[in-house]
Amino acid sequence: MEKRKFMPEPFKIKMVEHMGTLGKEERKVAMKEAGYNTFLLKSEECYIDLLTDSGTNAMSDRQWAGLMLGDEAYAGSRNFFHLQDVVREYFGFKYLVPTHQGRGAENILSTLMIKPGDYVPGNMYFTTTRFHQERNGAIFRDVIIDEAHDPAADLPFKGNVDIKKFQALIDEVGGEKIPYICLAVTVNLAGGQPVSMANIKAVSELAHKHGIKVMYDATRCVENAYFIKDREEGYQDKTIKEIVHEMFSYGDGCTMSGKKDCITNIGGFLCMNDHDLYVKA
Repeated sequence: MEKRKFMPEPFKIKMVEHMGTLGKEERKVAMKEAGYNTFLLKSEECYIDLLTDSGTNAMSDRQWAGLMLGDEAYAGSRNFFHLQDVVREYFGFKYLVPTHQGRGAENILSTLMIKPGDYVPGNMYFTTTRFHQERNGAIFRDVIIDEAHDPAADLPFKGNVDIKKFQALIDEVGGEKIPYICLAVTVNLAGGQPVSMANIKAVSELAHKHGIKVMYDATRCVENAYFIKDREEGYQDKTIKEIVHEMFSYGDGCTMSGKKDCITNIGGFLCMNDHDLYVKA
């Protein structure tokens, strides 16, 4: 078979959505009326939205068909058990709480685990994640490597936690004041920078040594697994599924937004291995 230089996309587009554009003067007016705050702009005023990647994916025909087959029962829904089985297969966590979005999972996690005066370290932060942590009385501490704050730095894993920074925080406040470390894979605020498997292992070992749980922001875990496969020695022959499963084997739970790597329009979940936390949730 002749190899083509440019292959057509392996999908059909069944729907188009109209996007209007504003002229320069109209954009000036819109920005002024919004107080030059991009959060106050209307969606239809933004031709290209660089603020978010949530809900910007197109679902497949099978996903849309699945909506019509959904079991809407308040309890005992077969779709819950299907989701639970799939999450256990890929993530390995025992307990699952479905949520409307990732931020719903963040809210539950923060409410369950944080006491006023606690510290929650993380490799940078995501806006809603930090809000829920601080709303429940925690103090956020950034423990990402310094290079992550330098856009010009070129490293294969700029999302890595600086183990010395993490250790310094433990020495400063004590492990009992750190309920968990929030490990984002990948790091949204750093432009989607990944975390290496070696760093994940090191974070897990240090955290568990001091009784600190490892809770992932797993929103882009599939992307992170791809970077590990592509860039980290020893993982080239591993499947993405195997890498994802190993990543989470070093942790205690995660929050997940289904609107990114899961390619859904809405939804998320909270995972954990702690039965007592699950009962409280």
